[in-house]
Amino acid sequence: MELLTILLVVLFIIIATVKFKLNPVFSLILAALISGFLLGLTPQQMMVQIGEGFGKTLSGIGLVIAFGSVIGIFLEKTGSTKVLTDTILKWVGFKRSPLAINLAGFVVSIPVFCDSGFIILSSLNKTLSKKSGLPVLFFAIALASGLYAAHVFVPPTPGPLAAAAILEADLGTVLILGLLVAIPVSLTGYFWARFVSGYIKTTNPGDDKILTIEEATARPTALQAFLPLVVPLVLIALKSVANYPTKPVGEGILFQFTDFVGNPIVALLFGVFLAFSLGRKHPSKERNEWIVEALKQAGLIVLITGAGGAFGAILRTVDFAAILDLSTTSGVGGLLICFGIAAALKTAQGSSTVSIITTAAIAAPLLSTFGLVSVAEKALGVLAIGAGAMTVSHINDSYFWVVSQFSDLDVKNALKGHSLATLFQGLVGIALIIVLYLIMGG
Repeated sequence: MELLTILLVVLFIIIATVKFKLNPVFSLILAALISGFLLGLTPQQMMVQIGEGFGKTLSGIGLVIAFGSVIGIFLEKTGSTKVLTDTILKWVGFKRSPLAINLAGFVVSIPVFCDSGFIILSSLNKTLSKKSGLPVLFFAIALASGLYAAHVFVPPTPGPLAAAAILEADLGTVLILGLLVAIPVSLTGYFWARFVSGYIKTTNPGDDKILTIEEATARPTALQAFLPLVVPLVLIALKSVANYPTKPVGEGILFQFTDFVGNPIVALLFGVFLAFSLGRKHPSKERNEWIVEALKQAGLIVLITGAGGAFGAILRTVDFAAILDLSTTSGVGGLLICFGIAAALKTAQGSSTVSIITTAAIAAPLLSTFGLVSVAEKALGVLAIGAGAMTVSHINDSYFWVVSQFSDLDVKNALKGHSLATLFQGLVGIALIIVLYLIMGG
């Protein structure tokens, strides 16, 4: 009965999201209520679990999601995302511009949603294609792959943030290991783009004009553009290093300071004020409008994340590990199960974020059974879910349509180029995660 319940509610989430276009906030809360009813909880027990699950999940990451959204929108509105891209193009070199656009997408997607990032940078694809003589598809798939890798693996993107909260994983460890996995996964997309671009013909890329740093004198410098992004990530990573069991910085004032400034809320707040400095030449009214827009975006993600936590709290009332007889499942097996559930949900309903949050809710009570209990192992659980949640982006995913429409790709070619790229990225991602698990003594 318990197993049938979880299958029914997952099917309900998919149907409600895909067929009836119900917002995930409502589908997840309804799934929690249906689960509680079918599992025999009293109305009072259900309300307690839903309230506690919602609040506990958001207690550590609600502000982080809001601050990350503010940083992202200031980078977008001030032209800093293109400054980042131009800078990376200069570093990598024009001859390797597809690689540069892949890395630029990776960097931009850490604070900016991958859909928005692709729309912002897509004009660069067409201009670079004209200048280099390389197919526009090469640039489009390379950019889409770079954006997507950071989107599912690297906080403060909402998906990894939410999964870390639900699985009670250390955010700094998720960040460090996420970067180790995400960079090769991003490059996997680049190499696939390089291969497949010779076999797919696209329409004329148009005459979009590239905007360079020199043409936009009001833009921030490269250093100013990078700081709101780099500083929070470094602070969060330093906190994780300081909290390592060997206490490399001791337990004195330096440790206390690092532990404080590396708290994700404080670290992202530093990033927010650095982002504010990017918009100092814009009218205050305009800047306030950006903040309101960012907080509106963040509000939806916060509610979806909290709803996922509520759903997970209901599921935690049942010992699914015993029911499914997972007592002999190894850590590798557990990581593969997390990957498989997320991949099935992603392929079925399209949204990577919904897939990550729903899978995390299902996997949370199972981690100890899988033997994934250490700080690093929980972080790898988060990343395994992220790898599944990028496998596969196709016609029910809004990102698929953004990539295809802004790259002049028909559905058939978009499936060959973009969808297959996400398949290979997901498989490489889970393989790397398993290797990391084995290296760390799993």
